[in-house]
Amino acid sequence: MNGSFSMPARPLRTPLPAILTMLFLIIGVGCASHLEFPPMGEPLHVSVKLEIPASIKTLRAEYTDGCGHLMQVPLGARLEEALVEGAYRTFKSVSYEGGGSKDAVPEAVVRVDLVNWSFKLQQDNLYDRVPANIQLNAIARVYDLTGKVLRESEVKVVRQERLRLEAAQRNCDYIIDPFIQDTSVDFASKVSMDVREAFGGKTQAAVTAATPAPLATPQPAAGLPTSRPQLPATTASASSSLRFKAMILDENGNLVLEGGERVRVRVDIVNVGMTAIQQAIVSLSGSQALITHFPSSVLPVPALQPGETKSIEFVATLPPSIQPQKAELHVTVEEPASHQAAPAQTLTVVMQATGIKTDDVDQIPVATTTFHQPNTYLLSIGIGSYRDPQVLPRKFASLDAEMVASYFQALGGVPSTNVRLLQDWKALRPDIDEALLDWLPPHMTKEAVVIVYFAGQAMVTHTGEVLLVPYEGSPTATSRLYPLKDLEAALTRLKAKQVILLFDGMVSRLHSDPKVKNLPPRWDSAGSSIIRIVSSDNLGKGLEDDTHRHGLMTYYLLRALRGESDSNRDGSVTLAETAAYVSQKVTWAAKTQFNSDQRPLIVPPLKQTDPSSALVLSKLAAIRGE
Repeated sequence: MNGSFSMPARPLRTPLPAILTMLFLIIGVGCASHLEFPPMGEPLHVSVKLEIPASIKTLRAEYTDGCGHLMQVPLGARLEEALVEGAYRTFKSVSYEGGGSKDAVPEAVVRVDLVNWSFKLQQDNLYDRVPANIQLNAIARVYDLTGKVLRESEVKVVRQERLRLEAAQRNCDYIIDPFIQDTSVDFASKVSMDVREAFGGKTQAAVTAATPAPLATPQPAAGLPTSRPQLPATTASASSSLRFKAMILDENGNLVLEGGERVRVRVDIVNVGMTAIQQAIVSLSGSQALITHFPSSVLPVPALQPGETKSIEFVATLPPSIQPQKAELHVTVEEPASHQAAPAQTLTVVMQATGIKTDDVDQIPVATTTFHQPNTYLLSIGIGSYRDPQVLPRKFASLDAEMVASYFQALGGVPSTNVRLLQDWKALRPDIDEALLDWLPPHMTKEAVVIVYFAGQAMVTHTGEVLLVPYEGSPTATSRLYPLKDLEAALTRLKAKQVILLFDGMVSRLHSDPKVKNLPPRWDSAGSSIIRIVSSDNLGKGLEDDTHRHGLMTYYLLRALRGESDSNRDGSVTLAETAAYVSQKVTWAAKTQFNSDQRPLIVPPLKQTDPSSALVLSKLAAIRGE
């Protein structure tokens, strides 16, 4: 449910040279975390010998750091580690040069040969995050014990990402280890998923143990509206290259769908074949009481390369009042063009009413028709669940980001094309980088206004530096956190007329050192023109209001945009009015309703004479008589 996958128990197998190499990686390149693989099913009851040639083991990626020094990364060691890990997740026992399962008797040989590869790190004097590109082309072969080739396939990996400078005195080197690790896992996953197919006929029960039996194509209930088009008949068979896993995620995680709750159906799809799948679709059908609340019952799947996995989400918000009942959702994944379909899956859930009433803020106001702000851009980020289970979830962060985006479109006159919404696992650090460094810059003019909303978590070092936590963030791997100074540097380079940062969430200490003085969070940057409204002026939980089902600051932000902060009753909600209203209401509600102390921070303080104070954030259609 939380995106983590358990590893099968296995004996210690890492030889001393590999341990030394891994220590070099950790010390010389950055903190290495455990390898996180996509779902791969139960290990097959097969024992194999894994052969990794020296052409892979000795691979080194060279690049020039920000100070002109030639650097090397032992890419081969990381690939070897990932290939061994992937093999253990695929087969019951594995032997290889220098280690392996004790007393394992191989039944087959798996060999991976590198055909060609490339690594490029492009120096960029404009940004402190440089584009990196890596490509790996290899051949994976499976042999029987006589040397006969049972399967041969091509494995390709292409990965691009922006790498940021290390937070060191000279700021020379780039944080490259997470990029190398993710590439290695991607490569090893594709190898493992591909060689698994060579044993499909011999151990089909093991391969399909985690896959439900094929079901008859479900028919919608009588009178059920559906947007699903009429498709050519498809058949689910063992030859289909599509595999998927569907799951229902509810807000409180109790697997009971309650009135007013936000529900997600997540479908993880993998291409286990040898050719790309271009036009697959995911379809939902089932009980009318549930299916009718999903805006769409059919979603397209982006192109899937061999071994690649993509996640698709259907999202619905249930009405406050629902009838207690059991409900079913039928999930199908198919590619109409090739008549391929994976075995269908059925999800059974319980629906029940709750005493929670939908608050007024959850009813998005009528959009204005004459108020337009074509030069305003919104990046709305909400992260409620995290890859690392050590990071506590935020119940309403994802929904809050969605509501803020809806409000600025309805009342703020912001075109939908000017809004970028990133939620949960779609809010990885590269996703945030892409929005800041690639999406926003081409749109900037001297009249541009940029608003960044972030609901989630932040961590603070003992020096007071604030680090935002993206979906993959972890307190044990600081390279995966997103320094606030990096975000603000990217925003400053935009040279927009005005930039506003809104943060609502938990702020906690990263590592507390009793030997040194721990400074409070530093949300202000010297010389920065960014206006920041932060949910708390110090470390704190960042209260979430279970009654209204929002972060406390976001709840009053939405009420402010609705017009409650319009103190002069002129029909326009300004930045100054919003900041004053949010500060007053959150401080009051925290004390009177939660017996807690939470005072929003506004930096720099807004003065009535500041031009930014008069910036209009929203207008109400009702006030304007529209």
